[in-house]
Amino acid sequence: MNLKSEELLELVVKAADDKLAQDIMALDVRGLTSIGDYFVVMNGRNEKQVAAIVEAIVEAVHKNKGEVKNVEGKDSGKWTLIDLNDVIVHVFNHEERGYYNIEKLWSDAPMVDISGMVTEQ
Repeated sequence: MNLKSEELLELVVKAADDKLAQDIMALDVRGLTSIGDYFVVMNGRNEKQVAAIVEAIVEAVHKNKGEVKNVEGKDSGKWTLIDLNDVIVHVFNHEERGYYNIEKLWSDAPMVDISGMVTEQ
């Protein structure tokens, strides 16, 4: 079963939210790059939480018969990239996120309203 990119996006956001990921943002990059439809950017408070968020996302995708193409940087605890084909997920620790500022690099991409996918904080 192939998940639509919107379904994958919601799976990722909910799994991250369940692990209390901070400042989750989704960018619609469909018109800007061919590497995916959405970029999801978030951070954890520390390396342990970053690992838990990554694990929860990978588990949710597998459970829903989605494909995890690649996971990079998992051992560093600073920035992990999860390639889900149509959805590219960036899980940072707090300091690294500010340093790389992915949102600014992709500022031409419209933000996706994910408020219905997360619990209020």
